[in-house]
Amino acid sequence: MKKFVNDPNQFVRDMEEGIYLANQDVLGWVPEYNILYRNPLPTDKVLIMQGSGSGHEPAHTMAVGPGMLDAACPGAVFAAPPMDYVYECTKLLANPHGVLHLINNYQGDRMAWDMAKEMAEAEDPDLKIGVIIINDDVAVQDSLYTTGRRGVAGNFFVMKAVGAASEQGKSLEELVAIGEKVNGWTRSMGIALTSCTPPAKGTPIFEIGDDEIEVGVGIHGEPGRRRDKIRPASDIMDEVFEAVCGDLPFVAGDRVAVMINGLGGTPISELYLLYGLAAKKCEEHGLVIAKNYVGEYCTSLEMAGFSLTLSKLDAEIEGYLDAPASIPIRVF
Repeated sequence: MKKFVNDPNQFVRDMEEGIYLANQDVLGWVPEYNILYRNPLPTDKVLIMQGSGSGHEPAHTMAVGPGMLDAACPGAVFAAPPMDYVYECTKLLANPHGVLHLINNYQGDRMAWDMAKEMAEAEDPDLKIGVIIINDDVAVQDSLYTTGRRGVAGNFFVMKAVGAASEQGKSLEELVAIGEKVNGWTRSMGIALTSCTPPAKGTPIFEIGDDEIEVGVGIHGEPGRRRDKIRPASDIMDEVFEAVCGDLPFVAGDRVAVMINGLGGTPISELYLLYGLAAKKCEEHGLVIAKNYVGEYCTSLEMAGFSLTLSKLDAEIEGYLDAPASIPIRVF
């Protein structure tokens, strides 16, 4: 393993410390529970939190800020946050307007967040907690970590929509309805060219040949639909696009947001090449691209690969995606 790391078991803490030190003017940090939060926390709206495993940055730790998350409490690399992390983060955000939990559909996450919600509500019967389960991955129905579909990069559309709506003063019930609508209109699928190495493991999480790809890979390296030989990018996009577009299904005339998400080790030049192919496929299907996103949103450490996300839009959701937001990742 060749990584910039001190103690592999302290990798997430050390990463979060760096994020905090770079953003002390707007972030607070509770290192014993891996919590990064907006500082000061707003007092006039529903507060939103999320936290799955680490290793997917910028999700979710680097998405804390106005118009996005109010706090994140990730677990170790590729591991659900412990129940007490979620519980302490929920208590930190507790307010009369309520707290919204965004949960990617993995068994460990569901268990931790369910228990934390029960404990927080038992301690404060007046606390309102809403829940949105995100499950946008069309690759497989069940995987090593899930019952049902996995939550992957489409999570960002849910996060952005409910984050914008919360800033506008929407109620907890309204935010849950908005998030469920976005999740219901969002589909994703990924392709891996290489594996990746969690710092605490020290070896690749799976083995894959130099001439192979994993079709429908999960963001923790879970197997997808099949192992296949490398093919031209256009052939790969044809398969991924048809799987994603055909699942909702999207119909000619739909306005959509298109995301080409890098998995951590794919050059931006290749991501834009893939976006060009996706844009042409949208044109062939009569889909109108209203918003596009190309870059790294939900990664798998240094895995080379990408995922395609299509999200259907209406005037309401498009307005939320256009709303201002500010997070620690800065672009000049």
